[in-house]
Amino acid sequence: MTTNQEQGAVEKLAPLILQRADPHIYRHSDGYYYFTASVPQYDRIEIRRATTIAGLAGATPKDVWVKPDSGAYSELLWAPELHFNEGAWYVYFAAAPSREIKDDLFQHRMYCVRNQNANPLEGEWEFMGQIDTGIDSFCLDATTFTHKGQLYYLWAQKDKEIRGNSNLYIAPMSNPWTIAGKPVMLSKPEYDWEIERFWVNEGPSVVKRNGRIFITYSASGTGIEYAMGLLWADEDADLLDPASWTKSKDPVLQSCLEHGIYGPGHNSFTVSEDGEGVMLVYHARTYTEIIGDPLWNPDRHTFVKPLRWDDEGMPVFGRPSIA
Repeated sequence: MTTNQEQGAVEKLAPLILQRADPHIYRHSDGYYYFTASVPQYDRIEIRRATTIAGLAGATPKDVWVKPDSGAYSELLWAPELHFNEGAWYVYFAAAPSREIKDDLFQHRMYCVRNQNANPLEGEWEFMGQIDTGIDSFCLDATTFTHKGQLYYLWAQKDKEIRGNSNLYIAPMSNPWTIAGKPVMLSKPEYDWEIERFWVNEGPSVVKRNGRIFITYSASGTGIEYAMGLLWADEDADLLDPASWTKSKDPVLQSCLEHGIYGPGHNSFTVSEDGEGVMLVYHARTYTEIIGDPLWNPDRHTFVKPLRWDDEGMPVFGRPSIA
């Protein structure tokens, strides 16, 4: 179902920030929007801030953490997310010991760094170590959210017994860098649109609205086939029970051939500037003539658009090319 607002919208979107994949925008209580994303070199974590979403485009990025020259987390820093948990700033990210592929996958594990300064562009960032899920396999794309006083960790990871690159998992946390319980799988690649080129569920993000908790995620390869899916649960349900979650059989956001926006995905959510609405943040490409593996193509750009809602309280994502 589409909304009247979406039906009347004709403005074609332009990228907010060029060459920034896996974008994450967080609005803090200090009135600033904070932005981080994968940089094309995959060698560092950068943060920028501004008082408006549009202002992030011209804000000066600051490199807050740079990969070491060697070691377990010295290559391919992917998908950093900045969160303010329990009074401090945390960036969750994935990294690998090398660019070597083993058993058809990179060797990423998940890590976090912490800054206890009020402004994350100042102060010192402390390496807090690996986020150990209890499963020793390829993993990435961590996010966190708090519900009813409990901090949860949500991420993508390989199960050697399940076909594909990664499934979605959730677990409670005892503190912002430690998982407290056994991982629970919420979704795996199964529908045709989730298994194009690669069998993938990754990049989860959470938004709470209308008595429900929604999890978006991305699926398939990182080219034109990349698309977004949706899970949801009642806000009073047991979030650690897979039966609490419903999964959409169809993608909720996919390539718009008409307007030339391809492979939308790896999204996050932020708050609109009036404090009332939800803004959808995602990356996409504006062309399809990619030479080689799309993973190494730098032209995944950050886009932002309003998220709409239908009469049943479900999110309406529309098309990636239309505001």
